[in-house]
Amino acid sequence: MQVKEVKSEGLSHELEVTVSAKDIDKKIESRLQEYGKTLKLPGFRPGKVPLDILKQRYGKAVLGEVLESAVNDSTQKALTEKNLRPALQPKIEVKEFDEGKDLIYSMALETLPEFEIMDLKTLKLERPTTKADKKAVDEALERISKQHQDSEPVDRAAKNGDVIVMDFHGKTKDDGVEHPGMHSHDHQLELGGGQFIEGFEEQLVGKKAGDKTDVEVTFPDPYHSEDLAGRDAIFAVNVKEVREAKASKIDDEFAKKLGLEDEKALIKAVEEQIQNEYDQISRMKLKRALLDDLDDKHEFEVPAGMMDMEFSNIKQQIAMEKPDQVKEGTLELSKEEEDELHAISERRVRLGMILSEVGRKNNIQINDQELQRAVITEAQRYPGQEAQIFEYYKSNQQALEALRAPVFEDKVVDFIVELAGVTDKEVSLEVLTADDDEDESYLDKKKDKSSSSKKKTDSGEKKEIKNPAKKSVSKSTAKKKSTETKSKKAS
Repeated sequence: MQVKEVKSEGLSHELEVTVSAKDIDKKIESRLQEYGKTLKLPGFRPGKVPLDILKQRYGKAVLGEVLESAVNDSTQKALTEKNLRPALQPKIEVKEFDEGKDLIYSMALETLPEFEIMDLKTLKLERPTTKADKKAVDEALERISKQHQDSEPVDRAAKNGDVIVMDFHGKTKDDGVEHPGMHSHDHQLELGGGQFIEGFEEQLVGKKAGDKTDVEVTFPDPYHSEDLAGRDAIFAVNVKEVREAKASKIDDEFAKKLGLEDEKALIKAVEEQIQNEYDQISRMKLKRALLDDLDDKHEFEVPAGMMDMEFSNIKQQIAMEKPDQVKEGTLELSKEEEDELHAISERRVRLGMILSEVGRKNNIQINDQELQRAVITEAQRYPGQEAQIFEYYKSNQQALEALRAPVFEDKVVDFIVELAGVTDKEVSLEVLTADDDEDESYLDKKKDKSSSSKKKTDSGEKKEIKNPAKKSVSKSTAKKKSTETKSKKAS
């Protein structure tokens, strides 16, 4: 094999690789001999067909396999010989290949830059911390009591905040068809809670037990059920009971209903949960400061191909979040916004390379147990759908590997934090959460920079439709931020 360097400009390289016809012939013979072990030809026992006959009959047929094998083998050898570490998969262009001739192909690639990781022990970081106080615990307990509120029947007209017990049967108005999920019996609905589609609950305000009424609504468009999107429907509702909601009293009995020993155990559990949320925010702040420092103290050229790929990923994410504008052809970015996205792409790639290099030099790896914990954490984000999430990752190796990058990033960050000088500073909750942009990745921008092109990735309030008539709103007590790390480990 001969390797000639045709181009070398910065991170951009082009090689011309020649694999001799003799080596190609050896690969052809080896492949034909493999075929010959099981091939049956008249007059020959399996495995006894002469090589010249195999070559005559099947030589051209194996050329494609041999080409792929020869390119793969020689590519890795050429990269090793020239001591090149590709940032992305090299682009191969075959210039000459035929039976009895040399294989000649060009290989264009960008390499990972050579750079030195700073002395991580010189990093000086400040970690803001906040303790869960009595006020926060009391407010959380009050929310819990309302979420698990009791109710008692009342003989009056229903108002917002009341719970109505009802039967309902719905049909689309244009064809009179009852679709799945459009009926229920003894259903309990809190008026004003925003559980059902817009306009449904409002029409039940003022109704009493025993009232029968028709509720007319229009399903939103888009809607998760295409059969119902944008269509008018009418629901026959039988109000069976009006109940007045009352917050549960926080005591030992209430704690036992929640599976805890007593009121004291409930208060402790709430305090620990709040503290855990504060600690997560604190860690995010520390991580942001760490990434800012790493970005400031490392200056090197990043591969253009990796930047372009990251830029495309960001634009694709923006497009997915604004499907209506994409459909209408009105989604456009100004030059200022595109420049800013290019800067975000460069920062992401640079930080990903820094973290990857720290991990490589310190042999930081992700084991199966850590990856399994990541799957469990992901499944916990979808209550009631855990089994489906586990099955998804079990049957989708690519998705499973996609979880490895953020786990690897966190492990590297923890490694760096252990080396750095970290000082804890107690602050108020307001200070802890100040300037905390919920929609911006820590890899995207420094905390002191404003962004005119911030794109929302999570409104913080996601609605999950459980049936065509009902929707439930899930709110987290503390919004969590994803770093969307792009730590890329080059081969």
